[in-house]
Amino acid sequence: MVSSNVKSVPRSGPGRSRAQDIDRHVGARMRERRIMLGLTQQQMAELIGVTYQQAHKYEKGINRIAAGRLYTIAQALGVDVSYFFEGLNGEPRFKPTPQQRMLLELARNFVAMPNRKYQDAICNLARALASAEPEGEGEGEG
Repeated sequence: MVSSNVKSVPRSGPGRSRAQDIDRHVGARMRERRIMLGLTQQQMAELIGVTYQQAHKYEKGINRIAAGRLYTIAQALGVDVSYFFEGLNGEPRFKPTPQQRMLLELARNFVAMPNRKYQDAICNLARALASAEPEGEGEGEG
């Protein structure tokens, strides 16, 4: 019978906790990018060929991501592998501007539209507004 008081011993020395920190950072960057693209965890899992549970464990840093899988994830998310390691050495993390947040919300809502005609109408509206002359608002003009 195995004693329930036995504590698990780390597989390696002091570097193990640092490795787990990196795994959590990489997972957080994966989640950040997935959300930025408006993907669900299920969609992400399908894109990279794993189960929903596995994608969840990657994002939480519970399971380490192998190099080949990280490459596949980077391709699915449209980033370089180095993206996942940005911010590790105390370098500032990306902070979206209010305009970028609005753009993300617009993209999510656009993808969620149930009808292709609605999407076409939004594209036409955006095109018309982008080419319209400003009416006395004076934005960008002095």
